[in-house]
Amino acid sequence: MAISLSTAQTLIDAAFAKGQELGLKPLSVVVLDPRASMVAVMSQDGVSQMRARIAHGKANAAIAMGMGTRALMNRAEQQAYFVQAINGLADGDFVPVPGGVLITDKDGTLLGAVGISGDTSDNDEAAAVSGIEAVGLTAVTG
Repeated sequence: MAISLSTAQTLIDAAFAKGQELGLKPLSVVVLDPRASMVAVMSQDGVSQMRARIAHGKANAAIAMGMGTRALMNRAEQQAYFVQAINGLADGDFVPVPGGVLITDKDGTLLGAVGISGDTSDNDEAAAVSGIEAVGLTAVTG
């Protein structure tokens, strides 16, 4: 089972609404399915050029390692060479900072991941969690 396009679009709208509520800078949001295939990507007006690629790298890292990017950041701090090697294997599409969040259903089944970039990593993660929760799914940050 994977997150549907309709659910991904609703998730993105909710993440953008959270960003507006918090007064965040423009955001890019990427939603991937459990195989790391693109389901949806949207960027707000005024977002900087690299943000969609960074958001993809966050979501991709979460899917690739089976954990949210907050946990990957902690691992990078303790095992920098390992995470650097993984980034090399991922051809640089592996961004281990908060903002990459796994999406599961109530039973813990992986449905995909969302990556957000545009503001601070903590704020990106807050918008991702809000979007996931708004569609009745579970956010896994760690």
